[in-house]
Amino acid sequence: MSEDRKRAVIPAKGGFFDDLWTNMRLIVRLLTDNRINPFLKLLPIGSLVYLVFPLDIPGPIDDAIVVTMAMYLFLELCPQDVVEEHRQAIRGVFTTNVPKNNPGDPGYKEEDVIEAEFREK
Repeated sequence: MSEDRKRAVIPAKGGFFDDLWTNMRLIVRLLTDNRINPFLKLLPIGSLVYLVFPLDIPGPIDDAIVVTMAMYLFLELCPQDVVEEHRQAIRGVFTTNVPKNNPGDPGYKEEDVIEAEFREK
């Protein structure tokens, strides 16, 4: 018989704000996932608390750096298989098994096609 192969439908990438929005949605999904360590979830929550109650120099530059670094560290320290699962769900990537023996595929053989009728019992 023929082998199955996986095909992924991946939408086009957006710009800076689209990536920022995607990462924010990803972080919210990871915060609600039970597979993520609760202590690790304190990282983005703590950065938001720092954003609301800054401890040192007032100004937007240091706040942006703290929040950006916390988002980056949170995504890097989470289990990558869980992150990728949520990232694909957000982006709408659908992975399907497509039989290799389709008309138009290299190596397609008509004799491998089985004609049959389906009936329910």
